[in-house]
Amino acid sequence: MEMGEVESSLMSSETKTPPARPPNKFERLYQPCLGELVGTTFFVFIGCVSVIENVESAGRLQPALVHGLAVAVMVACMAEISGSHFNPPFTLAIYLCGGMEMNMVLPYLASQLLGGVLGAAMAKGMTSGENYTKANGAAFALLQSNDEIGGAVFGEVAMTCLVTMVVLLGAVNAKTRSPLVPFMVGCTVIINILAGGDVSGTCLNPARAFGPAIVNNYWTYHWVYWVGPITGGLVAAALVRLLLGDREIRLILK
Repeated sequence: MEMGEVESSLMSSETKTPPARPPNKFERLYQPCLGELVGTTFFVFIGCVSVIENVESAGRLQPALVHGLAVAVMVACMAEISGSHFNPPFTLAIYLCGGMEMNMVLPYLASQLLGGVLGAAMAKGMTSGENYTKANGAAFALLQSNDEIGGAVFGEVAMTCLVTMVVLLGAVNAKTRSPLVPFMVGCTVIINILAGGDVSGTCLNPARAFGPAIVNNYWTYHWVYWVGPITGGLVAAALVRLLLGDREIRLILK
């Protein structure tokens, strides 16, 4: 071997990156749950404030932009820590499509619901009492009669199915995985709220409904915002598992 080749070999060996250490117990178990807690807290906080402080003039555009952009930012920031679920239907669908271990499902769900309560409490502490009362603490108070329930439930199912499919196909399914998934999910939230905000309020997330319901003690038709989103998430998981997923995820027609 010539002198130049020896020097080149020595330099390349000196500049090699040391192997990455495997994640420790904190990074594997506790940090992801903290990521879900913090991410859900700030998502619900920002979402609630956008409704409470603009209760008389917001319309659909401002809450749509605030919720969608908040999702996009938090997903981008927390993706490498927890996977950026922030939503129980997302967690259930990701688990059913093989994107996470079973032992993390319940801790994630608990972290998201606690984050929803903390975010709603932060919103109450920041906003004026008058606006908070008018907006019912940003709880979903749109539904007032049984005549509205059918369309609201169907809307929550369909819209949650859509955004959950975006999550599964953009982040879990190898064939369609995309680095643009934060932007995609945020845009889907904006589109859904603009389209269906006057029908159901477009919750799509039981944690977003649960926090304000706890803090403001408002439970009228609250079950809609559990049944609809969870059903929509399960439908999306079934579509990806049975028809839309790649060969690793798809259970049939391989």
